[in-house]
Amino acid sequence: MAKRTTKNRARRAEVKGKRRTTNTDRATNNETANLPELETLSELPTFDMLTPRSEQLEAYEAYVKEVIEREGSAEELSLGCVVRLDRGFPAIITEDAVFRAEFAARLTKGDFSRVAVGDWVCVREPVGHDMGVVEKILPRTSDIARWKGGSRGEKQTLAANVDVVFVVQAIEEWRLSASRVARSAVVACDCGARVATILTKADTASFETIAKSVNMIHEVLGKDSPVVVTASMDPDDEEGLRRAAEEAGATYGIDGVRALVPEGTVAIMLGPSGVGKSTLLNALLGHEALETGAVREADGAGRHTTVARRMVAIPDAGIIVDEPGLRTLQLVGHERGMSKVFPDITEAASQCRFRDCTHTHEPGCMVLKTFSPDSDRLSIYLSLAQEMRSSAQTLDPDIVL
Repeated sequence: MAKRTTKNRARRAEVKGKRRTTNTDRATNNETANLPELETLSELPTFDMLTPRSEQLEAYEAYVKEVIEREGSAEELSLGCVVRLDRGFPAIITEDAVFRAEFAARLTKGDFSRVAVGDWVCVREPVGHDMGVVEKILPRTSDIARWKGGSRGEKQTLAANVDVVFVVQAIEEWRLSASRVARSAVVACDCGARVATILTKADTASFETIAKSVNMIHEVLGKDSPVVVTASMDPDDEEGLRRAAEEAGATYGIDGVRALVPEGTVAIMLGPSGVGKSTLLNALLGHEALETGAVREADGAGRHTTVARRMVAIPDAGIIVDEPGLRTLQLVGHERGMSKVFPDITEAASQCRFRDCTHTHEPGCMVLKTFSPDSDRLSIYLSLAQEMRSSAQTLDPDIVL
């Protein structure tokens, strides 16, 4: 990997405080005036906690070579990772700096110009400029994205280069949605990541509800799909909660979450507002580093507090991307994810008499012959498959998913 020399770093440090401010810089400064100071964010990962893949290193080396051939020098270039996004402004960490960045003009004109938390980038730190400049977004090994809606099939990347998706849901007597867990799992598997389910607020539910919730997740995602049950910091009967979770085949507690994101890996938490993602992250950090909202008395849900997408470094573990709560997670073009989450149903569907079989009433339907119509798992599969068919019909005819 190409690195700056000690001489180059020293020269850059010398001019750091001597940068001039242009009209463009002043406009940018006005836009970023209310963004948090990066120096105050102690939960950000360090550069050595992040691990670029071989594809990204090769792409970076190739771009550096291209710049040297074109400009004669590439000493202002660095390999960086996007560790935070505030209102579209990325925070980049490199081997020896953390700074805000904007985008090169030629990058914003391309099809692949939207940066996401977790992206590895080639960034320029020009002398006399208050911000870095992202010159190239390097290839992604995974792309956790959701459909934005509309006829062109556009998607929004929530995080890039993620290893595992934590689907976070609250266990309460009436709130757990296996359908939402399955929906998030389909998106994660389609995008190239593993899936684990984190069930929070176990202290608000009965032991019977905990067991039922874990069994429901295992029925939909399979017995081998990891499930961790968590509770408040001081539950009344922690041993009882632990026993209920473990007897149902789940892991209990913060250590169970930590074990799913070892050092060198990146996870993302997906879930609606109010399920306790920030509270869970604070527990993993061991202190109140992230803002949490008060619980509403009407429904027991926490108020939405996360407004930025950000990487959070977990002590003695890896990195978790904190994602604002998602109101919707629509599906379109996720056939690969469906086949990974429901491999047996997908296999049966491939043997149906009609290619456009909806698996509800058609003759020669192998799904109806193979699976019980009362199965919750089949019901969820059929609901998600119908949604995908309906979504696909709203796209322009020239769109290929």
